[in-house]
Amino acid sequence: MRQATFITGNQHKADYFSRQMGMDIPHQKMELDEIQSLDLHEIVAHKLKQAYEVMRSPVIVEDVSLSYTALGGMPGPFIRWFVDHSGPEACCRLLDGMDDRSATVLCTFGYYDGTDMQFFDSAMPGRISEHPVGENGFGFDTFFIMDGYDKTRAELDQDEIERTYAELMKPFGKVRQFLSGAE
Repeated sequence: MRQATFITGNQHKADYFSRQMGMDIPHQKMELDEIQSLDLHEIVAHKLKQAYEVMRSPVIVEDVSLSYTALGGMPGPFIRWFVDHSGPEACCRLLDGMDDRSATVLCTFGYYDGTDMQFFDSAMPGRISEHPVGENGFGFDTFFIMDGYDKTRAELDQDEIERTYAELMKPFGKVRQFLSGAE
């Protein structure tokens, strides 16, 4: 069994991560510099190295991206700032006049023990809605519609949000398998 500390400033995210791993994973709140890149592996590698320098023990970090196909991958990992500073409606308006509203949620967890760096990726295709709709979820859930669905994630009931988050959006299974030593 590999041990690592999950680096996040969000206690809810840390608790959820431990539940998904099926074991108690220690967590540490830490402010990490985030480099400007559309490559999640570059961003996660930078965060891992920073966190390891502070902790001096194995660490896990995560980053999420929402890449609009018509915009060449933007806003990508900057989506949180787009939502926080411009709002969900503006995130929908980015694709006005475009024929392609497809987008992909990318999530990367990274592990680093000072020598070995591993990445665990997931990709969930979908599209951007014309307008934000729904009250559930968080972040881009009000304007992201997963492939196979006809409503935003924020319109789904809480059980469906949890299931799709855990099974489709985040690569929890890959991380769990790695930590358990069953590669």
